[in-house]
Amino acid sequence: MAEIKIPTELLPQDGRFGCGPSRTRASQFSNFVTEGAALMGTSHRQAPVKNLVGEIRAGLSDLFRAPEGYEVVLGNGGSTAFWDAAAFSIVENKAQALVHGEFGSKFASALTNPWLKTPTVINSEPGTRAALMAEAGVDSYVYPHNETSTGVVTPVTRVVGADRDALMLTDATSAAGGIDFELSETDVYYFAPQKNFASDGGLWLAMLSPAAIERVEKIAASDRYIPEFLSVKTALDNSRLNQTLNTPAIATLYLLNDQIKWINQNGGLKWADARTKQSSKLLYDWAEKTSVASAYVANPDHRSQVVVTIDFDEKIDASLITKTLRANGVVDVEPYRKLGRNQIRVATFVATEPSDVQALIGCLDYVLEHI
Repeated sequence: MAEIKIPTELLPQDGRFGCGPSRTRASQFSNFVTEGAALMGTSHRQAPVKNLVGEIRAGLSDLFRAPEGYEVVLGNGGSTAFWDAAAFSIVENKAQALVHGEFGSKFASALTNPWLKTPTVINSEPGTRAALMAEAGVDSYVYPHNETSTGVVTPVTRVVGADRDALMLTDATSAAGGIDFELSETDVYYFAPQKNFASDGGLWLAMLSPAAIERVEKIAASDRYIPEFLSVKTALDNSRLNQTLNTPAIATLYLLNDQIKWINQNGGLKWADARTKQSSKLLYDWAEKTSVASAYVANPDHRSQVVVTIDFDEKIDASLITKTLRANGVVDVEPYRKLGRNQIRVATFVATEPSDVQALIGCLDYVLEHI
């Protein structure tokens, strides 16, 4: 089959639609060159970098409208490191986990260790969503705000009837900064910065409630062995000093802070929420009216506004679509590798211009007409 050349006028200004690492705004890089680059090669224990971390912590508190007593904690490593850290430092005896995709299952697996009771795992088929249920003896309820592998969103709400001291832990890596919610409805809202925050990996951040902080300090004072790298108490103590245990990636911190300021200056989380809804709606509406495509997540209430998954009829080879798009500079719309579906997956994070999403749709139409 001859290579399909998409007309230049149809192409998006920025052809990056990956779910992580996500696109970074051009102004973030230019700001880094003019301001941030001077921080490279300097100590993260000195004022310039500590002030940067302090700005990040204050900016996130503003963005998430943090209730009194909530603190921003930073730690080395990504979300995978945080799952293990939570198993060491936050879950006391038993957790209940909501699983409907790859990332929810990974956290559930991290909770199967010798010092915790076997977690209760509530499974549903990928592309659908079940719900957490009150269970006596469960001290931690864990779930993904947005399941990146499937494009399923879960509301941030407390479990009615849960034990009084139970904590809610929300995996927000692909949701944070792009979906509005009330922080008081969870105790641990954690994420890595390479999605809506348009930064790079190697860092985890968490908004901790007073109850979560109390739990962290209680477990840290117990006889449980906790590796220092996986100690949330160590991360908390360092964060209060505006630093991390080990040297952080300075460029990651700078790009993260630039994105936080950009979102806050444009209207905060409500503005970001409206923007990602606009972009995702363009794709869902297109799939609904396209005869060979449909939204993978059947229930509209379960569909993510930041990760859009679209199935194609079996007569259409989605891999040919993604290869053609990639050859034309429109990249990273392949489906999640372990899902194994004939589909595309498109990130509509807040840095993505809705006009670029509209252009992507034009490219999809063009490719479908010519394959």
